[in-house]
Formats: sequence, C-alpha cells, structure tokens
Amino acid sequence: MDWYTEPEDDVTERLETTESGLSATEAADRLEREGRNELTADQRRSPLWIFLAQFSSALIWVLIGAVILSVAVGHLVDAVLIAVILLANGIFGFVQEYRAEQSLAALQELAAPEVTVRRDGTEGTVDATTLVPGDVVVFSQGDVVPADCRLLGTDSLEVDEAALTGESVPVAKAPEPVEAGTPMAERTSMVYKGTNVTRGRGVAVVVETGMETAMGEIATSLLSAKDEGTPLQRDLDSLGRKLGAGVAVLSAVVVGLLLAGGTEPIQAALTAISLAVAAVPEGLPAVVTLTLALGVRRMADENALVRTLPAVEGLGSVDVVCTDKTGTLTEGEMHARRAWVHDETVDLDGLDGAAGERVGDLLEIGALCNDATTEDGDPTEVALVRAAVDCGLDVDELRETRPRTDERPFSAERKRMATVHDDVVYVKGAPQVILDRADRVQTADGPEPLDDADRERIRERIETFAGDALRVLAFARKDETAGDIEDDLVFVGLVGMIDPAREEVAEAIADTHRAGIDVTMITGDNALTAGAIAERIGIDSPVLTGAEVEAMDDATLRERVEDVSVFARAEPSHKVRILEALQEAGHTVAMTGDGVNDAPALKHADIGIAMGIRGTDVAKQASDVILLDDNYATIRSAIRRGRVIFDNVWKFVAYLLSANAAEVAIVLGASLYGYLILPPVQLLWINLLTDGLPALALGTDPGGDVMAREPRDKDAGIVDRSMLTFVGGAGLTMTALMFGLMLWALGGAASRTPYAMTMVFTGFVVFEFAKLYVVRWTRDTPLLSNRWLALAVGASLALHLAILYTPLSQYFGTVPLALTDWAILAGVVAVGTPVLLVVGWLSKRMVGAAVVEA
Repeated sequence: MDWYTEPEDDVTERLETTESGLSATEAADRLEREGRNELTADQRRSPLWIFLAQFSSALIWVLIGAVILSVAVGHLVDAVLIAVILLANGIFGFVQEYRAEQSLAALQELAAPEVTVRRDGTEGTVDATTLVPGDVVVFSQGDVVPADCRLLGTDSLEVDEAALTGESVPVAKAPEPVEAGTPMAERTSMVYKGTNVTRGRGVAVVVETGMETAMGEIATSLLSAKDEGTPLQRDLDSLGRKLGAGVAVLSAVVVGLLLAGGTEPIQAALTAISLAVAAVPEGLPAVVTLTLALGVRRMADENALVRTLPAVEGLGSVDVVCTDKTGTLTEGEMHARRAWVHDETVDLDGLDGAAGERVGDLLEIGALCNDATTEDGDPTEVALVRAAVDCGLDVDELRETRPRTDERPFSAERKRMATVHDDVVYVKGAPQVILDRADRVQTADGPEPLDDADRERIRERIETFAGDALRVLAFARKDETAGDIEDDLVFVGLVGMIDPAREEVAEAIADTHRAGIDVTMITGDNALTAGAIAERIGIDSPVLTGAEVEAMDDATLRERVEDVSVFARAEPSHKVRILEALQEAGHTVAMTGDGVNDAPALKHADIGIAMGIRGTDVAKQASDVILLDDNYATIRSAIRRGRVIFDNVWKFVAYLLSANAAEVAIVLGASLYGYLILPPVQLLWINLLTDGLPALALGTDPGGDVMAREPRDKDAGIVDRSMLTFVGGAGLTMTALMFGLMLWALGGAASRTPYAMTMVFTGFVVFEFAKLYVVRWTRDTPLLSNRWLALAVGASLALHLAILYTPLSQYFGTVPLALTDWAILAGVVAVGTPVLLVVGWLSKRMVGAAVVEA
C-alpha cells in the first residue's frame, strides 16, 4: 500500500493504533499473526547438497567415466589421479557457491538490534525483531530505522538513504503526505528499514515489517535471482555433453566394425576403451580451475577481489557495464565547487587558500551556521566547513571568537537554518526561501535594496548552478536581532556543491569504450545531476527516469536500453528490469554498485562488481568481484585480465582438443590395420604429460593487446570457428605425420610393434611441445614471454625420458630409442611445424576479424 500518500490520522486509523502506540497485549497478538520483523529465506540448500551439485555437469560425468575406464583396464594410479582432479574441482565449486549464499545473512545483520517504542502509553526499549505494524517508534540521530514507517512527527529529521536509493545527500523528512507515484528517494513522509538517521528526531508508526519492507523486497529478489553462469561455464558444459555423446557413439561404432571384421572381442573392447580415454581431456577442468585461480591471485594484486572463479573469464566477455553513480563514478562526498556574490561567480577550487572579502564573508556564514566539522556531520555542512578551511579560514578560531548564542535548527518544513552570534544572525537554506525573506543584497559597495532586477539575476544564477548539476544553498545575514530574526535579511550569496566524478573515471570509461564495452549509469539521483555527471565522464546519452522505465512495457524497454545509457531516479526494481532488458537483447552485463539497493542487480547480472570500501556487506555477498580500492579504473584492469585469462583458456582447450582428435584418429586408423598402436596406458600418459605442467604454464601467459578487440559473442561458444580451424588443422597434421611414422616404424613386420609404439608414443609428446608455441602465436602472445612454459616443457620431457630409459618402460610397453630415432623424430617435427604455422595463421585471421578499428 502507498502509505506515503495517506494523512497521518488515516494511517493510524487503518492500523488501529494511536500516537501513544499499541498495548503490550495487542503487540503480542500481532506478532503471533504477522511474524517477526526479520528477513527470512526460503529453505536453503544444505552444504552436502551444494557439494554434490558440483558433480552434475556433463564434463564431470565424462571424467567419472574416465575413472571407471581406468579402473577397468587396471590402471588404478590413473584412476586416483583423475579422481583427485574431480575432488579438487568439486571443493572449489562448493566454496564459491556456499559463500555466495551468505548475502541474505548480511541483509539480516542490517536490522537494528533495539528500538525505542511506545506501548501502553509509555516509551521503552524492545528487540527490533518484535516490532509489528501499528507500533509507534521513536528514533534520533545515529539510529538505524528498524522497519518501514510512516512519519507522525519530526524535529529537523534527516535520513541517509544512500544504501537503499543511491541518493548521495541525506533526505529531509516531514510528516506531510506526498503524491502517489513519487519515487522512493522523494517520499519524505516515509522512513525505511536499514537506513540511518543523520540529524534530528522522528516519531513514526510501523507500516511494514520483515519481508514486506523495501529491504525485504530486495531479499526476495536476491532469492529469486537465477544464476545464469558465465559464458565459459556454459561452453564447457556444452563441450562435455558433446564429448560424452561422441565417446559413446564412437566406441559403439568401432566395436561393431571390429567385431564384424573378425577381431577378437577382448581386442575390440580394449580398442574401444583406448578410444574413450583418447577422447576425454582429463585435465581440462583442473587446468581451467587452476588457471582461473591464478587469475584470481593476479587480480587481487590489482585491487580486484574475485569471489567466484568463473567470474575472471566472465568479466572479460562483458559488453555492457551498468554502474551506480554515487561513490562509484563519483567520490561519494560533497564538495563546494562554486560561489556567487553579487554579479560575481567564483570557482572555489581555484582560490588556493585566499578568498576575497565578500567570498570570505559568504564562507564564514557557511562555517558558523553549521553543526559539522571537516570530518563529521551532514555531508553538505561538512563540504561547507572544508571549503572555508581550504580558502584560508580558521574555522575553530572563528567559532571560538563568535560563539553561538541562539539558533533555529533546519527542518524540512522551514528549509532553512539560523544561528545567532550576539547581535548578528546568520542564515542558510533553500535559495528561493532565503531570497523571499531578504530585502537587501550585499554588493561590493555594501548592502543595497534588493529590487526585482536583482531578484531575477539571482534566480537566473540559481538555475545556471542547478543546470550544472550543483546543489545550491543560499546564505544571508542580519546585523540585528530585533523582530523576527529570519526576516529583512541581507542576501549575501550562493554556494553550489556537487559530488564530483573521480579523476580517473573519464579515462577508464574511454578505455572500456575502446574495448567495445558500453557503460550505462543507473542512479537514484535526479535526471539533471545524472546527465551532467555522465557528460563530464564521457557517457553521451539521453536520460531516462525510473518513472519512465516504470511506464514502459518490456519490449519498449528492450529497444530503449540500446540507445540510452543514463537512468535517473532508479529504484531497485528498475535496475533489475534494465539489466534484464539488456540481457534479453543479447548483452553480457556487469553491474557495479555499493548499496543494499544494488544487491538484486548484482545478483542478476552476468558479473556483479561491488565496491570494497563503501560497499555494504549485502552488496559484497551478492557480487562476483569486489573492487578493493573502489576505483572504477580497476574495472578496466579487471576486464583486461579477464580477456587474457579467456585467451589462455582458449589456447589450452585448442591445444588439448587437437591432441585428443589426433589420438582418436590414430587409434581408429591403426585398429583398421589390426594394431592397437597406442594402448590406454600410453594415451593416459600423453594426456597427463601434455595436459599437466605445459597446459598449466599456458595459464600464466601475459597476453597481447586484448583491449583492442570487441567482446566475444557469448553465444559463439569457446569452440568457435577459430578453434575448430586450429583443432581440425592441427589434428589432421598430427594424424598424418604419426600415421606415416607408424607405417614406417612397423615396416610390415608385427615384431616391430613395440618399436613402432614407442616412436608414435614419443612422437606425439615431442610434437605436442612444438604445438604449444604455435597455439600461443595464434593469440599474439610474445614467443619468449613465459619462462614457466619453458620450464614445464623441460620437466615434462625429462619425465618422458624416464619412461623410456628406466625400468618404468615395462609398464608402458616401450623400448629405448637410439640417437638416430631422435633424429627421425626431429625431422617429423621440422616437417610438421610449417604446416602448423599455416593452420595457426588461418585461425589467427579469424580472431583478427573481431579486432576493433582504432
């Protein structure tokens, strides 16, 4: 119900209460009916269920099949190794999901533990969770609002609602009703659960509790948000399903063909097992997980804390960043930027500690008619004190020599504040209010009558300041205390304040635009402020308000989000609708934010990015990435890191799949000749050797100029045309070379089978090491930029030599190779590498086609 539109008497009557509050008995009855004033969740998954869910993807099932096959062929060591990979992957996933589900707990911690309530006609303190609709509560400066309440009375009440609405300035509250349809940030007759009282006192009646509050709606939205997964997660799951189906079909076909051709059943079964083992990239999940983990560590060094591993890759694929304004694009603090004294506009930032006499008088009023210090108090008043200090005034000494003897505090109704210092009155407040109460204006020649022409010039200056997104305050004085101290004022001047954009934001946004990424501002501030800030930081867009979004159907909103990048007066539900419209239009969306109001959008976004310093616990728990320095420029670094990580994942997936394709082709081709040229143990060793250290070393590649590309199409999949070209070309090249090597080594004599097996076995390993450098070249990675890769290749080659020249050879069915054999293998690599380079060039051209025109 729109409680903010109802008169106070109607509200209390509807809730069957009075300003004296409920009786204790009635409150207990309502608590029984309505439930406790707390945020509750639907039944949540147990830790065991979350852990078991990590083993539900198709690729994981393929790996489980590989474990079973390894046991079936008697290779328990391989089975254990693969099982360890599975377990490590499951633990990583469990930790990520379990932590992500803590966002609701952070919401619950926002509840005020105790509150002053009127019951049975007296005031007392109760647990905030026992509040019920109809309770009358009392709060003052420093309190947390315990429930959604309709105000009954106020005394200079101001509430900081930034965490809920995004509004950077505390809102003055008053009990008078406001019009239906008023945005939440302007509902001055209401206070909301979880917001903070920054000034004054208030008496209010509780109208909503628990999950029915605005905070409860956010909690409900968090619970209903679907985890869509990142593009890489979806790609790997799709790849796993295809591999699983392919293994089953291929094994069945080969067994059928071999049996039809007279092959012994045991031999046919062993061949089918070899094909299955060859087709499964056992190391893929582990390499992906560990590569992402390395990315997490590097991003933490760059002030971006990643809470979920897949977000590293997902951040690099976004094409729209939706961001809040306050504290994210701006500094989150008010600054006095500009002053006006009769017919003279002064840039306060450029005074450098020396204010002129009339500007100094203006700033003195701002410092004396003020309850703040440079560190504490209302943000607007803090800005005025800091401006006075920056312009050379000693505020402490000023306040000591001109002590306050009387005051009239600010209130929403009066829209002004007055302080008396002996026989001088200082006043500040809303410009039109002060102008209406003034009859003179301070000029360079002293006070002069304030005529209509002067009033019009002042109004024009007020509009000019407001048009530049400045919040405007007027200042006046009275040199006597006779009569009403707030009448017959001398109008001294104006000060315009703003929460300015961060210095580094404009450059960061320019860089993200260069990378093909749109930046959309979604803020609770008014349209004028939002548009002005957007223009200053390089977002050129018309402005839509939350009310306009509310009036649109989903189809219309989908069209508008394509050409509008600034949304003002947006509420939590609007943010989620905007995000969903962008996602439905095919975009991969990242959302940045710091307040409770951002949590649903952070949860719904493909990648949620929370601010680490100003961010609430709710926002952090709902996010995938936390910016430790609250610096928007860190997003630029994180996006680049994400793209580099995806390139590295692409490289080793292409590397692994091309090897698996060649292994399958060789096993299948050799079986038609009656040979099992690569038995399961050798295939597992090849996969372990090449999928292990070298593939992991690829994950440390520094990457090329990835920010010169458009974001990848999230629907294209990691196995794109470029990868298929490389996998197919490299697979065919390796198959042809290894098949030729097999035929040459066999020489038509079955007795040469162990020698032929050893040559093909070793040829595969050596050729894979050469292919590593070709696949890196396809993604513009400098040749000698990764010392870890060289070490990994050397270590893997040493392990393979141990298989050939130690007693371990009996377990692999190999024989020692002579120097002439190594020369032959070197010749095979020399012949195959130029062909691989041609394949890599074709693949590289397909990547280059997506490069952004500079």
